[in-house]
Amino acid sequence: MSDYKKTLNLPATKFPMRANLVQMEPKMMEHWDKIDANRAMLDAPCPNGEYVLHDGPPYANGHIHMGHALNKILKDIIIKSRNMQGYHAVYVPGWDCHGLPIEHKVEEELKGKKKTLPAHVVRKICREYASKWIDVQRKEFRRLGVFGDWDNPYLSMRPEFESATSMELARFVENGSVIRAKKPIYWCGHCHTALAEAEVEYKDVSSHSIYVRFALNDEKLKGIFDKADPSRAYVIIWTTTPWTIPDNMGVCLNPEYFYVLVEADGCQYVVARELLEKCAKEFGWENYTVLGEAEGKAFEGLKATHPIYDRVSLVVLGGHVTLDAGTGCVHTAPGHGPEDYEVGLKYGLEIYSPLDDAARFLPSVPYFAGMNVFEANVPVIEKLKEVNALMGSGKIEHSYPHCWRCKNPLIFRATTQWFISMEANNLREKALSAINNDVNWIPSWGRERIYNMIATRPDWCISRQRQWGVPILALLCEDCGEAWNDASWMKDLSERFAKHPTGCDYWFEADLADIVPEGLTCPHCGGNHWKKETDILDVWFDSGTTWSAVLKQRDELSFPADLYLEGSDQHRGWFHSSLLVSLGSQGCAPYRNVLTHGYVVDGKGFKMSKSVGNVIAPQEIIAKYGADVVRLWASSVEYRDDVRLSDDIIARLVDAYRRIRNTCRYILGCVDKLEQKDILPIEELLPLDRASVSTAAQIYQSVQQAYLAYDFHRVYHILHEYCVTDLSVLCIDVLKDRIYCSAKTSKEYKSAVTALFHILELLVRELAPVLSFTAEEIYTYFPAAFKGDEKTVFALRSVDCSSWILPEDVRNDWKVLQDVRGAVTRAIEPLRRDGKIGHSLDTNVTLYVDEQIKGCLERIGADMREYCLVSRLDIEALDKAGAEAVRDEQVAGLAIAVTRAEGTKCPRCWMYSTEIGTIPAHSDLCPRCAGVMDELAAQE
Repeated sequence: MSDYKKTLNLPATKFPMRANLVQMEPKMMEHWDKIDANRAMLDAPCPNGEYVLHDGPPYANGHIHMGHALNKILKDIIIKSRNMQGYHAVYVPGWDCHGLPIEHKVEEELKGKKKTLPAHVVRKICREYASKWIDVQRKEFRRLGVFGDWDNPYLSMRPEFESATSMELARFVENGSVIRAKKPIYWCGHCHTALAEAEVEYKDVSSHSIYVRFALNDEKLKGIFDKADPSRAYVIIWTTTPWTIPDNMGVCLNPEYFYVLVEADGCQYVVARELLEKCAKEFGWENYTVLGEAEGKAFEGLKATHPIYDRVSLVVLGGHVTLDAGTGCVHTAPGHGPEDYEVGLKYGLEIYSPLDDAARFLPSVPYFAGMNVFEANVPVIEKLKEVNALMGSGKIEHSYPHCWRCKNPLIFRATTQWFISMEANNLREKALSAINNDVNWIPSWGRERIYNMIATRPDWCISRQRQWGVPILALLCEDCGEAWNDASWMKDLSERFAKHPTGCDYWFEADLADIVPEGLTCPHCGGNHWKKETDILDVWFDSGTTWSAVLKQRDELSFPADLYLEGSDQHRGWFHSSLLVSLGSQGCAPYRNVLTHGYVVDGKGFKMSKSVGNVIAPQEIIAKYGADVVRLWASSVEYRDDVRLSDDIIARLVDAYRRIRNTCRYILGCVDKLEQKDILPIEELLPLDRASVSTAAQIYQSVQQAYLAYDFHRVYHILHEYCVTDLSVLCIDVLKDRIYCSAKTSKEYKSAVTALFHILELLVRELAPVLSFTAEEIYTYFPAAFKGDEKTVFALRSVDCSSWILPEDVRNDWKVLQDVRGAVTRAIEPLRRDGKIGHSLDTNVTLYVDEQIKGCLERIGADMREYCLVSRLDIEALDKAGAEAVRDEQVAGLAIAVTRAEGTKCPRCWMYSTEIGTIPAHSDLCPRCAGVMDELAAQE
């Protein structure tokens, strides 16, 4: 017997079987840098015009985590898929460089020296710190295979960016939207600064819960209740912030609720009627008498007495008072809460907040001077006990605001701050209209989420008491303390920032004489002694101006953006601030579409935490498996929800990657030496190959639609299923015989490899946005005759393969034949299971079919023997089926008879044939193989 292996067309390619992504990917990055793959992608034809995805800036502090990786990979998938679909989609990455985290790190490094250094020196150190981490993160993002203008990113600390940010603030001043006022705002005593709503996180904590009585010794009480005795009457409040009692200025009742005067334990108490039973139980009133009831509005203006200090606490009215908890009578400290503040303004109460920047009571506060507010809770409770004002105390579990940067609890503190008014120029109304009418929110629930946030948000506090940021351009009168600024003056300074080497450091370095307009006098007091405002802008205002500093400044970008894509927390962050700044300045939203992804959680759905030990870093996965595995994970998940990640999930994806790679490798091996003369026109392909190309085209169109709809998990599942099932059956099983054993000059061979090449040229385009490293590697091993001028796979453009798709009626016929093939496989399986055969080629099959199936077979004209992978296949009418034929339960009108194949097994093609030996020159071969051998001999 001859060795016929050398006569077969076995797949051969240098494309490695083992991916070795950890070693291959860095080399591929060098290749991309060498050919400037990003520019090659962008310079390829873009008939569909421009597509702008605007990058939300990560913070320049620390290594990237899986959330960063997910975000950047999703963006990269969009950029690459859009470019390959014929759009011009430039990706300009950016970084948020200002703010507390960097300033805190610098403070730690300076170890107390910061207070002795001038602002511009501290800012220089902050800039160097941010620059260091930008370089680190840039390398980590690039290692993920993310394309972009990495050599020229946008940075919020660059002069041109700081100039644009300051210019946008000037526009708000110009239209009268910026106000300076003393209001209670979130304050972090640890960071010594004000915070906006977007910088607040909520955590469940255990707090003190106290009931306090205020003496209601006002003779006017008799006018409300006949039996009132002001000398022993009290109104009871409930609070979870005992430290605010020293700053109390009033007691608030709801004007529409009814309140009762209760006789209990020798005293008289005012509480809400609906809460009386609860209060009686809380205070141990076993025997009490209701002396009367009255509406809350009747109590307006009564004077209660502060329980600790000798001053009046005025009884006031407010609609914010509820019956959810407490007594229906609310302790009111206008310096420590927004509702209290509004009520305080209405009634002329002092906006009293005697605290320093570290949230410590000032020396002017008796009993508690110098105490941090949270440390003062217990002393305040003890003092209330001492003066016999404490009615009850305990603990309560509730959600409490914390600083999103330092994670410490916050307080409300009334200080003079700068605000953007939500009502001036109808900013709130414009924002709500844009949310509903101008922006597409994906997922759709994002619309309601951000709508509700903006509908109820207070004025935007934009000032921060720090140094590392864009300064608020204003002058403060040293004679009266009032502020002055002017839009034209601010714009002039903003232009100076753009020309200064370190941007707005100019504000901190310049002499006052160079900044104050000549002859400027205070419009409030006439004074002419000025100093610079030292507050800086909220970093959310910084990032909220990226559309101005980037989209409007870069030639390859445009405003508004087609897409903003970030985590769902950015409804209160970057989406929020960008919308407000853009509407306030330009009158329109900065984006057309907003897409959000969830958080990365562990395999059980729990938050990743270093303390729990369930954190998986992208660097770990890359070092072990390669970046393409991380990219495959990002594409495989429904990212709009929280995304799970675990070692088991990664292991499954490694297996999926291996299957996809092996399929591609097999096809590459089959077409490696393919030349143009081997390609047949689509319409000349054999029926099975024509159908395979049609399926590939349908898959391609589905994948492109999924890319357009941002449904990347559909891309993954479609391609994984296609590679593992359809192509595995087609390439490895069905076409193997024709490719291996046919003559290369035959139509049978050319038809098969033509189909495989078309499948490959679509598949590499489908895979490239996700498996970028691997797709580029595949493209590197493309048949040389079919590689054009494109330097990179990402310069390839969409294939118009709509004409490749068979008519619907033909596709329906093929579905019937697929069902028949499945039935044949089921019929053969018992013989395999019983050990009677080793392979389906060991069988002969007879199909007994009805007229419907017969019609399908005749119209398609496919070689069903090849399709069903048997040595012989005969077709008969259904009514000829004998007892040996088994009807298939899943396919109507079909019976199948399976017998062991007759004849002898051909040693070259492994097919059984009764004609082996009929060609004397090749006595051990079937006629087909004998013919091929003769052709090979002639070529020699």
